[in-house]
Amino acid sequence: SAKNIHKQRGVVLEFGLGNGRTFDHMRKLLPQRDIYVFEREIAAHPDCIPHPAFQFIGDFRDSIPRAIEQLGRSAALAHLDIGTGQKNTSLALASKIAPCIEKLLRVNAIVVSDQEVERWRSYKLQLPGGISENRIHLYRL
Repeated sequence: SAKNIHKQRGVVLEFGLGNGRTFDHMRKLLPQRDIYVFEREIAAHPDCIPHPAFQFIGDFRDSIPRAIEQLGRSAALAHLDIGTGQKNTSLALASKIAPCIEKLLRVNAIVVSDQEVERWRSYKLQLPGGISENRIHLYRL
């Protein structure tokens, strides 16, 4: 997905920092981009934690509106790793926050999500070779 945004300006959003592995990977692939992370509570490896200015801490329903106010429609890429371990709960969360996430995305932004987002079904992209269906979902909004 990093290759898909190389000509597009914009920041990167990471929803669900977790242990920081994806954040670390993205900052190596996209060193020129600002990467903002959203996490209920930071528990990542210390080397994989962004500067506090690039953190939105708390429940997504509270942190995303703050991000909209601060960042506007500035994201070229968003990565959603929001699975809760319970499929129905995860899908409901994705469905609930999707309209808010849209308010952070530039035109033609790429979204990589661990959850299928029904409202984005018509924007779904084909996955790169070697990635199993339903393991990850790729959208261009």
